[in-house]
Amino acid sequence: MAVDVNQFDHPSWITAVSTLVGYGLILAVLTVALFIVPWLVFAAL
Repeated sequence: MAVDVNQFDHPSWITAVSTLVGYGLILAVLTVALFIVPWLVFAAL
């Protein structure tokens, strides 16, 4: 069964993937800001 990749060229797919990537980046930044940075600060004390 061959998959036609041209069916994923619609702008809605680009929007969906961009949304997921954006949420992932926001979650990564918040995780670093809320957990990693405080851990590093308290570890340095």
